[in-house]
Amino acid sequence: MRTPKTLYDILLIEDDLGDAGLVRIALRRGPFTVQLHHVKDSVEAMAFLRRIGPAFEDARRPDLILLDLNLPGRSGHEILEEIKADSELHAIPVVVLSTSEAERDVLKAYALGANTFVTKPMDADEFSRAIHAIETFWFTVAQLPVGS
Repeated sequence: MRTPKTLYDILLIEDDLGDAGLVRIALRRGPFTVQLHHVKDSVEAMAFLRRIGPAFEDARRPDLILLDLNLPGRSGHEILEEIKADSELHAIPVVVLSTSEAERDVLKAYALGANTFVTKPMDADEFSRAIHAIETFWFTVAQLPVGS
């Protein structure tokens, strides 16, 4: 059995500050020590992941990415496609966390390499349980890539 890490880094790509706040609260109340890094759009997301610019030059490689689909500018699908096409980023697990339940969005996300697709629950308690289930799966059940 592998030894769990003491700190996990999650990159949240989410433009809705309310949803970002719910994720932050859920992670704070969760069973793991998590450093949440929040960006609001594709430009910030790719700068963070590629450590571009003074704000992100010391950014830690995330263990997990939580990605909203409905973002300003480039969509979550486009960001997902760019991440999974990049040889240095493609192994980072990406959980699509979206309000969408549309089958076309789910199928497209998986076709582009999403590791999981979770529809955001509307109830705050259910939202928190979903976040805890995501972190429990990825940080105790799944084997994360070495170096993440």
